[in-house]
Amino acid sequence: MNLDISFAAWESALQKLAPGEKIDALHLLAVTEEDSLEDALEQLEEKRIGIDITSLAHIPVAEETALRLRREKELVEKNMLMTALSETDPLRVYLEELAALPAAGDLQILAERYAAGDESVMSRLTDGMLSAVVEKACALSGRGVLLLDLIQEGSLGLWQGILSYKGGNFEAHCGPWIDFYMAREMTRCAREGGIGGKMRQGMADYVDADQRLLAELGRNPTTGEIAEALHVTEQEAEAFASMLRSARGKSRVEEEREEKEENPEDQLAVEDTAYFQSRQRVNEMLSGLTAEEAELLTLRFGLEGGAPLSPEETGRRLHMTPEEVLRAEAEALAKLRKE
Repeated sequence: MNLDISFAAWESALQKLAPGEKIDALHLLAVTEEDSLEDALEQLEEKRIGIDITSLAHIPVAEETALRLRREKELVEKNMLMTALSETDPLRVYLEELAALPAAGDLQILAERYAAGDESVMSRLTDGMLSAVVEKACALSGRGVLLLDLIQEGSLGLWQGILSYKGGNFEAHCGPWIDFYMAREMTRCAREGGIGGKMRQGMADYVDADQRLLAELGRNPTTGEIAEALHVTEQEAEAFASMLRSARGKSRVEEEREEKEENPEDQLAVEDTAYFQSRQRVNEMLSGLTAEEAELLTLRFGLEGGAPLSPEETGRRLHMTPEEVLRAEAEALAKLRKE
């Protein structure tokens, strides 16, 4: 598989995401080039698509920063940020200033006044929501980005949320904006830590191991076998496999779209004929198998046009173990070779 072609399908991947949906941060880093991340982030913001940072459990940082991150996480868990940090610590100073702000009042009423055109309440809206920004930042403490940086990014997101507010539940409207800006900063820091490059290398290594084990074993290897060959966990190997399947599918869709645009009428006729012939051939081949065997091969090799599934995914669909899937697959293929 040509990884460069697959990663170039970012635009087609973006088109499939709807406002309110999220893209996995690791996936985003893997499918964007070094110099295209900012463009991708801008497009996500424009389309109101979030970033799922669940997969960013660890972001590589310098040792000094790592020590501070651990300290911040410890203090958050003990609820001691305001007392344990030194009096001149910028984070403590900020939190003390925030605590000293006067009560903003009913934020929903203020937001409705703002939506009606009263911009004089914007500062009170901002001040009233900063505690929510801090709370969200603290929930992400220790995960690669310093709290003050997360608060700063969240505050920018809050500002965008206020500017775009037209009505409805004010806090529910601003929440995703705050989350997006914090997730955006974490994704940027992960890229700086080289996570995107590591994922891309991991995907390439996965392809190499898959092909090598296929030749050695005479069958498709399991995710566990590939993980063992790569000296990674099975979960990490499955992440590589999932992104590869997604990249393959997006690349295939993009290629088909480009081919149709070149000569739509002629291309459609050729594709219809080719599709009919290929489906007819597949049906002829599968007719000599049991319904269960035909379904298993269809899932494993994507014979109905979908992405090929791993033994683990096929097993979940058919209520079988990966070993049972591979054994049944080998038996079904043996039948086909005899015909």
